[in-house]
Formats: sequence, C-alpha cells, structure tokens
Amino acid sequence: QVHLMESGGGLVQPGGSLRLSCAASGLSISDYAMGWFRQAPGKQREFVAKISRGGGIPYLPSVKTRFTITRDDSQNTVGLQMNVLRPEDTALYYCAAERATDLFRASIFEEDYDYWGQGTQVTVSS
Repeated sequence: QVHLMESGGGLVQPGGSLRLSCAASGLSISDYAMGWFRQAPGKQREFVAKISRGGGIPYLPSVKTRFTITRDDSQNTVGLQMNVLRPEDTALYYCAAERATDLFRASIFEEDYDYWGQGTQVTVSS
C-alpha cells in the first residue's frame, strides 16, 4: 500500500522559512516524478513545484525565487524549502507522485498524479 506522509508545516511569521518533507512508502520515488501542490481556503488546489526523475524543476511563478524542491531517492523523500514566506502562501500543502517513464516529464496537472498525501498545514501570519 502506497503512503505519502507530509510533515514540517506550522505557523510562521511573514518573511520566515519552513521546510516541508514528504516520506514515501510502498513505492520507490525513483520511478516517479514528485510534486507539491497547495490549497488555500476557498480556492482550488494549485501546483507549486515538481521535480522529475531527471531533475527538471518547473515552479509556480510566484514561488520560483523563494521555494526549492529537492529529492533524495536513497531516502525515498522529497523536500520543499520555503523562504520569505508571505500570508498568501497560507494553505494545506500536498505531496504527490506521478508514475513517469519519461525521465524529464514535468506535468503541472493534478490529474496526472497517481498518489497523494493527506497534506500539512502552513500558516503565515503575524
């Protein structure tokens, strides 16, 4: 059974940083492109960042200079370093996995993802 478990969310002041982590079990992320999405209250879920098996890294433009996605296939984990956080970054953040035979596949669409975590809450507020 596949599980993706996010951690690292919390309450942080504007301008602060958080590091999210996603631990996968039941699959080997080396076979998957991995991504982060988020959903703010009253809004649709949106793509944040993704890292392909080959390391291609498309970002949501609003976070491109502030967030960094990394992967450690040996540990079966994916991270999202978030810096200079803003109140508008407040959301439930989800980790997702897309089975990818193409080494550099980089879909930004939810429907392309096969597995999802339960999410971790990030709240940016003073």
